[in-house]
Amino acid sequence: MFKLTSLNLNGIRSATTKGLEAWLTKVKPDCICVQEVKAQAADVQGRFEALAGLQGHFHFAEKKGYSGVGIYTRQEPSDVIVGHGSPEFDSEGRYVELRFDTPGAKKSIISCYFPSGSSGEERQQAKFRFLAELYPHLTQLKAGREFILCGDVNIAHQEIDLKNWKGNRKNSGFLPEERAWMTQLLGEAGLVDVYRQLQPTATDAAYTWWSNRGQAYAKNVGWRLDYHLATPALAASARLESIYKDEKFSDHAPITIDYAM
Repeated sequence: MFKLTSLNLNGIRSATTKGLEAWLTKVKPDCICVQEVKAQAADVQGRFEALAGLQGHFHFAEKKGYSGVGIYTRQEPSDVIVGHGSPEFDSEGRYVELRFDTPGAKKSIISCYFPSGSSGEERQQAKFRFLAELYPHLTQLKAGREFILCGDVNIAHQEIDLKNWKGNRKNSGFLPEERAWMTQLLGEAGLVDVYRQLQPTATDAAYTWWSNRGQAYAKNVGWRLDYHLATPALAASARLESIYKDEKFSDHAPITIDYAM
């Protein structure tokens, strides 16, 4: 089994002080995709290049304490792709892809952090531009290789993906245009929402993010924002999923899926 975890750290320094490394040592994933590293190369050097025996590869944001993604892996990749070729968004540290190519197969693991539009209309429009750019990039990638994209997508796709869906229909993360983009990605583009493949009807158990306001975590008023999006062949190899909530490393919970690949 290939055990693959995704987690928005909300800061690597913060998450590691809350026990993340000990948990990784215990769970032993083969690979963990992380988002919102909130650090630069100099901050990572000498401390976070590796975690629990996994070697890290990163895409840092130019802006200090902002965004940033990484992938920690046991296996040495054949190639590391930093950024998805976007003049606007590659400076924000949102995409890193590890390729594990052999003569017989081309496979990638991607860690991706989608923009949030919750701070206002300007960032919402940036989010729409990001979605418009990423869609053809992923369809082109799918034409040439198998991949699993793990990340904080910042979109709850369906009504079962958040507690208060009626009250959030006009809010970023559950806007009709965002949900339509996900529907198109999982329909026309042919990618698979792996968690939903394994748990098609889960509601309260599916949430991976909770607001820090109003005791949202204690009351489980959550959203499912963290995904494994895979090409059909890799999705078909998914066997077991888990969302870990016994400890809180950030405002997101780690989602782990075991693949027979």
